[in-house]
Amino acid sequence: MRADNYTPTGRVRKPDLIVFSHLRWDFVYQRPQHLLKRCARERRVFFVEEPVFDNGSMRLEVNERDTDLKIVVPHLPEGLQSAVAKTAVLHDMIQRLLVENNIHQYLAWYYTPMALDFTRHLKPLAVIYDCMDELSGFKGAPQCLVQRERELFKLADLVFTGGQSLYEAKREQHRAVFAFPSSIDREHFAQARATTVDPEDQANIPHPRIGFFGVVDERFDIELLDEVSRRRPDWHFVIIGPVVKIDPASLPQRENIHYLGGKSYQDLPAYLAGWDVASLLFAQNDATRFISPTKTPEYLAAGKPVVSTPIRDVVSPYGDMGLVRIAKDATEFVNVVAELLNSDVSRESRWLKTVDGFLATMSWDETWARMSRLIDDTLESKTRRALRAKAAHGEHRGVAA
Repeated sequence: MRADNYTPTGRVRKPDLIVFSHLRWDFVYQRPQHLLKRCARERRVFFVEEPVFDNGSMRLEVNERDTDLKIVVPHLPEGLQSAVAKTAVLHDMIQRLLVENNIHQYLAWYYTPMALDFTRHLKPLAVIYDCMDELSGFKGAPQCLVQRERELFKLADLVFTGGQSLYEAKREQHRAVFAFPSSIDREHFAQARATTVDPEDQANIPHPRIGFFGVVDERFDIELLDEVSRRRPDWHFVIIGPVVKIDPASLPQRENIHYLGGKSYQDLPAYLAGWDVASLLFAQNDATRFISPTKTPEYLAAGKPVVSTPIRDVVSPYGDMGLVRIAKDATEFVNVVAELLNSDVSRESRWLKTVDGFLATMSWDETWARMSRLIDDTLESKTRRALRAKAAHGEHRGVAA
């Protein structure tokens, strides 16, 4: 067998995986990165981002990020406005990707149903839809997204959901839907428990600090932050993450609110270490109805007390188990944070023991292993069905002869 049929660890390489994503690999390190870096240990992964429109030449940029993990970025001219033309160009680019990288047997993995427009011609061994969010509820979602998702459900062999509430919303739409809530890299975020050096841009912010990291967009509760920071000018709010799809000028500006911008995944534990309370400042709207925030177990792994608005996948299981405190409005938020800041050492110790017991059952390694087994089982099942169909067709031809 050829050398390129083996992984670097010597195992037989599985069929390639082509991923079609609405998220950029280098934007925020979250679910896709955790899963697909693990996937690349057993097969080649091609992560295809949405096109970039610029003044350069029309090209398909392919960069190897890790062994067997390639980031694929289509570059299209700014003047290409026609949806038909864009679809045709992307169709040809994907064909070129297959040819130039000797991709023959492969799986198609979708994060966005909109990619169907230029991938319907593909003949993958199986189709997987990792439905990590209800994209139709997001600001600026295409009107045809719901229709495309219905089409993807018909094509998909497996559907994974990013949380329990999303699973409950999708399970009647497909025969093979599986819930895979946010997991955790415990060792990475547990570094916060032993870190004593504050990052430079956080070091001079007074305590107590209430922190948040994540994308600041239409899901972020601007009004709640504004009201709580007004009521408690002695508390300082540290907001880490890029601002997208909303006007930065709409964010509340107070002396006790500190917007530090986006940070690398590697640096997050150092920032967490310097917080007194971690927060999930999510609004209650269509975009947050089905979210399962990855940051929930990450905050807990850092050993920080957490207060959240009543996001369904946070309330259950984290709120129900007493791991996260839930606050439905500014008054409750202020009261809960005040209580957490004044918590005694023995109570914190009991809480942390419960946290660690819960997190011990979670890991991205285990999440990917379960997904991988489902994919392997699906491929085996499809192969058996194809062989039976071929045998039945041969018998039929024999009888006809």
